Amino acid sequence: MEPQSQDLKTAPFLTLGRFHISEDYGFLLPSPLRELPGHYSPWMEIANRLPQLIESRQLRAQVNEILPRNLALPFVEVSRNLGLPPILVHSDLVLANWTTRNPGGPLEIRNLDTIVSFPGGESLRGFVLVTVLVEKAAVPGIKALVQAVNAILQPSPDSLLQALQQLRVSIQDITGALGQMHDYVDPDIFYAVIRIFLSGWKDNPALPVGLVYEGVSKEPLSYSGGSAAQSTILHAFDEFLGVRHSKESADFLYRMRDYMPPSHRAFVEEIRLAPSLRTHVLSSGNRQLLTAYNQCVESLAALRTYHLALVTKYLITAASKAKAQRTSHLPRPPQALEERGTGGTAVVSFLKSVRDKTLEALLHPSG
Repeated sequence: MEPQSQDLKTAPFLTLGRFHISEDYGFLLPSPLRELPGHYSPWMEIANRLPQLIESRQLRAQVNEILPRNLALPFVEVSRNLGLPPILVHSDLVLANWTTRNPGGPLEIRNLDTIVSFPGGESLRGFVLVTVLVEKAAVPGIKALVQAVNAILQPSPDSLLQALQQLRVSIQDITGALGQMHDYVDPDIFYAVIRIFLSGWKDNPALPVGLVYEGVSKEPLSYSGGSAAQSTILHAFDEFLGVRHSKESADFLYRMRDYMPPSHRAFVEEIRLAPSLRTHVLSSGNRQLLTAYNQCVESLAALRTYHLALVTKYLITAASKAKAQRTSHLPRPPQALEERGTGGTAVVSFLKSVRDKTLEALLHPSG
């Protein structure tokens, strides 16, 4: 069944500004602060030296399933004020963790840098910044969603067709941006180093009971690690195109929305409640609209197929290589994490499922 839509005559027109989404940068924070005010300097000094402190084991040899009170209390308080869970999430690592080396220069990887880092060197920098470029490539697609929803409300078939064509191009550009992972991220370093810092304490056999936030809760709390599923992009595209996932995949994806900034989460909900694009295209009898819709779905499925190939390279193949080279200088992650995504999923079966369900959204004209 299609979700109930708002009455076309009473539904307000959609704008990005209502959801704190930038016309130029999309879900990215346009100008993340490189430094916090002076009284945060002890935190910034630690943040700026994280890779060295971790590698020299001066930060903490191991967590021991307890986050100390002096870290837990401010971390939880800041997270609550932001409407985010107290763990490293996509918006921390990517959306608010980039800066330009030359402010007047182009938004490309040679002119970008991370603000805060952790072990992983150039591969960690590449992983974050390629993901920044993925978010930037999505900006025309996000704008297309707004144009399309408003074109259904007006209605304006020409504007809707233009929006669908723009969405298709944006999805293809996202795939192209994602391909830069091959150039900037070493699979062995991603698998053995970077992924460990993204893995959380929910659905993680290495920390099965979660983490005690001292002074916050006497019982362990469980949160998922940073994951591409916490990016708002594909959630919004799925809702707009009417892609319906299996219950298991949908449950995980809906849970990942709790890890998004509240305004971005609200944007996805607004797209979900908007008039159904699929119903509109089918009832219009417009073959051009139907073709353009299907091209968007096919492009989205192709993006997910490409993502699956990347995960195979950076997780499955890298895991096999790590097993074969037990004497490698790189650390080995816990065996329980070997074939799990950073969000805690059995990642290959999950990605295959979301790709296949995307293809099921294709429309077939009647008559």
